[in-house]
Amino acid sequence: MEDEKRVVDITVGDTGVEYKAMPTVEAARESAADATAAEKAGESDRLRQDLAELNDRFLRHIAEFENYKRRVQKEKDELIKYGTESLVTELLPVIDNLESALNHACDVKSTNLAKGVELTLKELKKILAGRGLQEIESKGKPFDPKYHEAMGEVVRDDLDKRTVVEELRKGYLLKDRLVRASMVMVSKKGENSGTKGENASIKDEDAALKGENAQ
Repeated sequence: MEDEKRVVDITVGDTGVEYKAMPTVEAARESAADATAAEKAGESDRLRQDLAELNDRFLRHIAEFENYKRRVQKEKDELIKYGTESLVTELLPVIDNLESALNHACDVKSTNLAKGVELTLKELKKILAGRGLQEIESKGKPFDPKYHEAMGEVVRDDLDKRTVVEELRKGYLLKDRLVRASMVMVSKKGENSGTKGENASIKDEDAALKGENAQ
């Protein structure tokens, strides 16, 4: 095996002649190649890191865009479904007034007028029902704070406690959304019936239930 050829650097100084072996051309090339490879590896790592960050940002933007599309679609669906809510709500007092007029039109002279009011009321209700308006059935039903607003209590030992006895004002749903709660009177047991504490105020219980639902 031939000895490796080396370049010798000869330096003459005060201490004499110094001989220093210089790296061969091949060794220098290998050293440069190693440095270049290390630099490329570092650059490759940086590119991979940048690519990972860009991919992560891209995926986040895609997710945000999908959420935006779902939110817009939901708002669009609700607008189509409940777009008439404000108009329907404004017309509810008109229905109340027409129903009140019919209830008080008892004398013979007002019969024709009452029929006209009745036909108008039926037509109005028909139109609003076509838009999804529904009356809440309350009388004789168990009190439900989601749909009923208790205005007072009536002693009725012949009924279960918390049963709607009288409807003071009708409540309505627009499709599946409450637009107005029913104002009702609710039954309670007499002082001599039931157990102690059974006759607590319906308004207090109603408030407690609403507080639980809010939580």
